[in-house]
Amino acid sequence: MRALAVRYGVSPTTIQKWRRRDHVHDAAMGPKQARSTTLTSEQQAAVVAFRRHTLLPLDDCLYALQPSIPSLTRSGLHRCLQRHGISRLPEIEGDKPDRRKFKTYPIGFFHLDIAEVRTGEGKLYLFVAIDRTSKFVVARLADTADRQSAVAFLDAVIEAVPYRIHTVLTDNGIQFCHPPRYRSGPTAQFSMHLFDRLCRQHGIEHRLTKPNHPGPMDRSSG
Repeated sequence: MRALAVRYGVSPTTIQKWRRRDHVHDAAMGPKQARSTTLTSEQQAAVVAFRRHTLLPLDDCLYALQPSIPSLTRSGLHRCLQRHGISRLPEIEGDKPDRRKFKTYPIGFFHLDIAEVRTGEGKLYLFVAIDRTSKFVVARLADTADRQSAVAFLDAVIEAVPYRIHTVLTDNGIQFCHPPRYRSGPTAQFSMHLFDRLCRQHGIEHRLTKPNHPGPMDRSSG
């Protein structure tokens, strides 16, 4: 056996494997079950919503979406964007980019938002968090857009971000805060919103956008 290994330039273990075979054909390489890279209609809708919502480059989209769509590849993402006519950012942004200046913030200031994703089977909700300075982004798909989903998403963001989050900015939806009439008064301290509770546990300041005042992602998705 050792002589055969020397003759064919392989290890004795390989010779043993060859001797156990009942055929002389080359063994198939790669995974035993091919993984499908075809995106479902729901996944395509999520990709399109994320791209329009964030206007991020291809690789940033891939990095943010892969946790929710494990089968997503760079080539598959590019084909999906091409199919929907949004493979080039200028086609989305228009000929005249927005020149407005926004206040700068230290790294760790995240804007959280929700985009509704409509599909042939119904609708999903795309939660997106983006750092205003570093542009680090986290995205997750959810079946609902309730308080529990918002808290679960914030927990995922805290886990994914490799640095400290000091501030999160959200709208005043019930997923993120109580209605105005319940935010003050003698009983307010005893009925803290689930989202605010998680923020407090991690030392995160929770800010709300002004009514009818869109955040940076809303401006880019219009």
